[in-house]
Amino acid sequence: MQRRAFLPILLLAGCSAAEEENGDFASGALCEGIAEAQMIWVEGGSFVMGDDLLYPEEGPPRTVSVDGFWISQTEVTNAQFAEFVSATGYVTTAEREPPQIEGAPPEMRQPGSATFRVPTPGNPNWWAWTVGAHWRMPNGPASSIEGRANDPVVQISYDDALAYAEWAGMSLPSEEQWEYAARAGSDSLPEPKDSSGAPQANYYQGVFPAKDLGEDGYTSRSPAGCFEPNAFGLHDMIGNVWEWTTSSAGRVDAPGPVNVIKGGSFLCAANYCARYRPAARQFQERDLGTDHIGFRLVDTQGDPPSN
Repeated sequence: MQRRAFLPILLLAGCSAAEEENGDFASGALCEGIAEAQMIWVEGGSFVMGDDLLYPEEGPPRTVSVDGFWISQTEVTNAQFAEFVSATGYVTTAEREPPQIEGAPPEMRQPGSATFRVPTPGNPNWWAWTVGAHWRMPNGPASSIEGRANDPVVQISYDDALAYAEWAGMSLPSEEQWEYAARAGSDSLPEPKDSSGAPQANYYQGVFPAKDLGEDGYTSRSPAGCFEPNAFGLHDMIGNVWEWTTSSAGRVDAPGPVNVIKGGSFLCAANYCARYRPAARQFQERDLGTDHIGFRLVDTQGDPPSN
């Protein structure tokens, strides 16, 4: 693997340790994240998808080959996405008027997006449509990305991620490319802990959805690059935020097109989904972002590094 500069260059910013409404905060972890990300070359090769089977949709095991490609060292961040919006005037899906669906509640007729909430006895729902939630205010109008330039951008639909990739002259990864890069030469990966049991990724410690203990230092998104990279030099391939791929989910019971997202997020817990593994996959409507879905880029057109 070799590295080259990733454009656009990010602005250096620290991460906020102050609690925001809707649980959008870091709990005591002092990390600024990576402000100047790189593209990393991954040599092509073969691996067995579906060999770490926990859920039916992950199988059957099959050998897959990928050509070499460049992939971004971290998720795309708020600073990167802000530069894209400044340059193009792009308006994300969550900022637009939603489709007027017959019978939809009034709040779902206004621009907004899905946000996670801790359920209560009076309201057992985990997810809510939050009016005004979008990439600048990922948990709703009371939240902000100010001082969090290096956090991964979220509330991004598939089309939003695709528009950014095209502007950057790159593309989104296929599921095969993404998983090959996440495995980094390992057949399968256990729960991301070190030999002492300390978490090595941003995921949910505790009993989901009641209480995240924050043993990894975070109870929401962490700045990109705050955990050790994998063997290919890639950060946050596991946990933090789910990441879009170009791969269709096939026949899924959903009102519109659905794509595969990979990697798990800060909301993945051992007692609930255990999808903080390279082999894990989840299905997501293309036109719906959330406060725990982001993306990273690949470049399949660039020449491999010269040695």
